[in-house]
Amino acid sequence: MVKELIHDPIFLAGKSEIATKEDLQVAQDLLETLMAHKETCVGMAANMIGVKKRIIAFLDESGRAPTYMVMLNPEIIKKDGAYNAEEGCLSLLGEPRPCKRYKSIKVKYQTLELQTRIKTYTGWTAQIIQHEIDHCIGVLI
Repeated sequence: MVKELIHDPIFLAGKSEIATKEDLQVAQDLLETLMAHKETCVGMAANMIGVKKRIIAFLDESGRAPTYMVMLNPEIIKKDGAYNAEEGCLSLLGEPRPCKRYKSIKVKYQTLELQTRIKTYTGWTAQIIQHEIDHCIGVLI
């Protein structure tokens, strides 16, 4: 179900809790909400729809064809190639803000089947994932 977006910076600055199998409906709602905003958004975290769980959904452009992906409990375990960027966010009003990102990240996460995976992402997809993981740990750009 498509959910309403949260714009309260105090709520968004709170850290999210570990996601479990009981949160799979939240993951589905997050994905549907992201897809409903696909013209203006490439990634979302669960707190953006009012749920403080470590779940992100994003457009993965690392494969042959762009696909939407959901990660439970994502954690960056390695990062390389720091650079400065400017990003906007549907949850935060105003102009894009400066932030530090990495060209390459290695992410440990769980699939919707709760299987643990480790994958390296680069470029634009890596930047999206970093932004959404920041949401999970209460970092606002």
